[in-house]
Amino acid sequence: MAETTTTRRQKPSGPTAPKGPTLKVTLVRSTIGFDRKQGQIVQGLGLRRIGHSVEVLDHPAMRGMIQKVRHLVTVEQVPSNR
Repeated sequence: MAETTTTRRQKPSGPTAPKGPTLKVTLVRSTIGFDRKQGQIVQGLGLRRIGHSVEVLDHPAMRGMIQKVRHLVTVEQVPSNR
């Protein structure tokens, strides 16, 4: 009987901390009643429910997304010395 060896794929590593300056974004208002595109932007930021917070890289694309939904979120600068 021929012996076959199968290689297992490694699981992807868990979420890693973003490199560079970050912002902490928290959803404070519901997207219901606002334009559907704003809800998609909130999802794109990684926010799922009211009170949920995520850390995103501080770069122009994220700043633009936050600017579009600034009435739904709060933003804090995260200190870089961790």
